[in-house]
Amino acid sequence: MNFLAHLYLSGESDEIKTGNFMGDYVKGNRFEQYSGDIRKGILLHRSIDDFTDRNIHFREVNALFKNHYGRYSGIVVDVVFDHLLAKQWNRFSGHPLRDFARNAHGILLSHYLRLPFRVQQFLPIMIQHKRLESYATTEGLEKALRIMTNYTSLPALSLKAIEVLEKNHQTINESFLLFMEEIICYVETGHNITILKPIQEIN
Repeated sequence: MNFLAHLYLSGESDEIKTGNFMGDYVKGNRFEQYSGDIRKGILLHRSIDDFTDRNIHFREVNALFKNHYGRYSGIVVDVVFDHLLAKQWNRFSGHPLRDFARNAHGILLSHYLRLPFRVQQFLPIMIQHKRLESYATTEGLEKALRIMTNYTSLPALSLKAIEVLEKNHQTINESFLLFMEEIICYVETGHNITILKPIQEIN
């Protein structure tokens, strides 16, 4: 899962969101340098990543990108799932995506001095370009993948990822929805996180 999903799966705690957001950049036992819910958020991030890597629905989608991205296909699926989450946001959250993103930005900026240096470097750019909101569009997805090729070893095949997504959209989205159902249950029951979901209308 990428930035949007990790923030969403953090529930309503500011410090858990902060720890979860920066989890990729706190390696090994360095999480011990943090306390309280920030530490909980870092460990939650690792638990979500482990669950994701083992999940059958994620692995099924991963296989669709494997031919083009090889061992980097999981990274692509992380971003694709953020795209599908943003695109169907009202299905999952009781907060509008714009409000959720602005709130997350404020939380992360309020904890700026506690963030790892690399996170401090890219956070202002992410906020400026409204990255969390931009995931909702195909153009935003393509741009996010293109940016990642500049800073990681991800192959420069962003348009190929869009092609695979569009060709297999129904299959990928069905797997994504099943995955989200399972990971929300896992986080809420296994980590005692409460996620604010939309109010269901009773007919």
